[in-house]
Amino acid sequence: MRKLGELSEKTLEILKEKGALRESLIQERLKDNRARCGVCQRLCVISSGGSGYCKTVVNIEGTLYTTIYGVISSAAADPIEKKPVFHYKPGSLCYSVGSLGCSFRCVFCQNWQIAYADGLSADGICRYGVSAETLVAAAKRTGCEGVAWTYNEPAIWLNYTLDCAKLAKESGLYTVYVTNGSATEAHIDMIAPYLDVYRVDIKSMSDDFYRKLIKLPSSKGIRDMAIRALNKGMHIECVTNVIPGWNDSEHNLRETARWIADNLGGGTPWHVTRFFPYAKLADVPPTPMHTLERAAQIGREEGLKFVYLGNVVTAEGENTYCPTCGNLMIKRAGFDASIVGVTPEGRCKYDGAELGIVM
Repeated sequence: MRKLGELSEKTLEILKEKGALRESLIQERLKDNRARCGVCQRLCVISSGGSGYCKTVVNIEGTLYTTIYGVISSAAADPIEKKPVFHYKPGSLCYSVGSLGCSFRCVFCQNWQIAYADGLSADGICRYGVSAETLVAAAKRTGCEGVAWTYNEPAIWLNYTLDCAKLAKESGLYTVYVTNGSATEAHIDMIAPYLDVYRVDIKSMSDDFYRKLIKLPSSKGIRDMAIRALNKGMHIECVTNVIPGWNDSEHNLRETARWIADNLGGGTPWHVTRFFPYAKLADVPPTPMHTLERAAQIGREEGLKFVYLGNVVTAEGENTYCPTCGNLMIKRAGFDASIVGVTPEGRCKYDGAELGIVM
């Protein structure tokens, strides 16, 4: 694990004063003042004075603490379509917040400034001490119907997301994780009663992809947690950012679509999104439009009823159509959604087909 050196009393006092330091909710204390973090699937074993892979969990004399409770790097009232989530409260605003750190190190990360940031040295880029009450009040004040944890990875932010989600649900708001899927079983089980939507990245079916680009040994746990979230009653939508030369083969796209259909259901929305050159993959060209169109075709061939194109301007690629009668259900332009053919019960108004859309 990364070594912090000495955690000075001054640093600890600052974190405590700002309300950012909280004892981690899922941990196992080990010998010699070491402890295992159970919040994400890396299961870091952290020595006293060290921090986890995410850079936001620290070991202080054998006990793990998060350093980002109530620490907000970004906040915005976004259309839920921006997550992207298309089949849950379409057209609604969702108060979206992010913090610091990540359980992954994607070499193409577009939010690396916050994803790679250190929870101990965030002055100048974050707002501290944002209580759950303040967050929920901000969501209501801005006309939002829900709250989403996004921008960085919510799997490492459990202390805060759990408190906020509980209060959000009590206040009549829906709740969303925009996640890379790295939460543990214990994490999923703890947040499940208060989490409505699990928008998860299924980046590839290849462990080699995850090892080389994500620095994660295996992708199985990500898929397992998506199934667990579904079984806990969450609404699931999947995203695959299609990267030329890495996960754009017909074999990988077909395997991904087939897995989603077989394990999460044919009604699960699959968003295939365009990659743009960034960070350490700046030399990789943007995803060709024909590749995305082929991915959508593959998805339908493998039994997915709702496949959407993302990060592109397209006349119909983001619209929702009834899979039985073919009529337009929701017309989308950018992040604007116009309800055309969906009943309040989430059915097609023409033939009564169940669409799996929560209105």
